[in-house]
Amino acid sequence: MPTIVTHAAVPLCLGLGLGSRIIPPRLLLAGVAIAMLPDADVLAFKLGVAYGHVFGHRGFTHSLLFAFALPTLAMLFYRQLRARAATVWSFLLVSLVSHSLLDSLTTGGKGVGWLWLWPWRDERFFAPWQVIRVAPFKLEAYLTARGEAVILSELYWVWLPGVVLMLVLMGWRVWGRGW
Repeated sequence: MPTIVTHAAVPLCLGLGLGSRIIPPRLLLAGVAIAMLPDADVLAFKLGVAYGHVFGHRGFTHSLLFAFALPTLAMLFYRQLRARAATVWSFLLVSLVSHSLLDSLTTGGKGVGWLWLWPWRDERFFAPWQVIRVAPFKLEAYLTARGEAVILSELYWVWLPGVVLMLVLMGWRVWGRGW
């Protein structure tokens, strides 16, 4: 998995790029939180749930079912998020799906349980390109050469493209939509 902070890159860059008139601060914060939420499944380790189990790490909380259900429920709170229901749903969907997509681009783990046909099939998948170095679970591992390689990989493959997208969207807003 990418680091928990890097999972915030997609909603942050997209939300800041689109601006607060489209993505209000409350919705942006919800997008950041929802993008990080799937990794709460690591708590399953403490409960004895195996990594490869459907409710283990990179399982149900990384599924498309979860990714569509949660934003759908969040639409009930569109007024509190100060955005239209469709905006809430689409922004949170992109934020949540980005988590699984980023995880599928990593060089380790057991793949992502997109659960196409769950509960009948619980296959796990990787993207065709695995370019993001998988992040270690232990915090002290970031003080090693491996930790440095993970951070540099995330900067290169996630944050840099995210910032470029953000700047393009900002430019589109500032200089008009006539490009």
